[in-house]
Amino acid sequence: MLKKTNPSFLNGVPELLVLKLLSRREMYGYEIVRAIQVETREAFSFGEGCIYPYLHYLESEKMVASRRKEVEGRSRNYYQITPRGGKRLDELSAEWNRVAGGIALLLGGQHA
Repeated sequence: MLKKTNPSFLNGVPELLVLKLLSRREMYGYEIVRAIQVETREAFSFGEGCIYPYLHYLESEKMVASRRKEVEGRSRNYYQITPRGGKRLDELSAEWNRVAGGIALLLGGQHA
């Protein structure tokens, strides 16, 4: 059986999805991975090996901040979006909407 993978044209989408989720509430890494799978009905499945590098990059660019938190005896890094990250989310969302609208037009969709 073939494993479903994400097409290569989705580069940058994990960043958009991570920032969107963190704009709603503070989350830890694996929670983000699961939320992407669940909320997209598994249309997207980015593993921890994909999401954690994005989180580290976003933190280094001051788009997210993290803090250690003890929950049920486990220490986890929780991430939250910063104002700079909110601005980046707005930019990525606008770009995604522009691209998705263009593709819908080309494919003959009525949603653009």
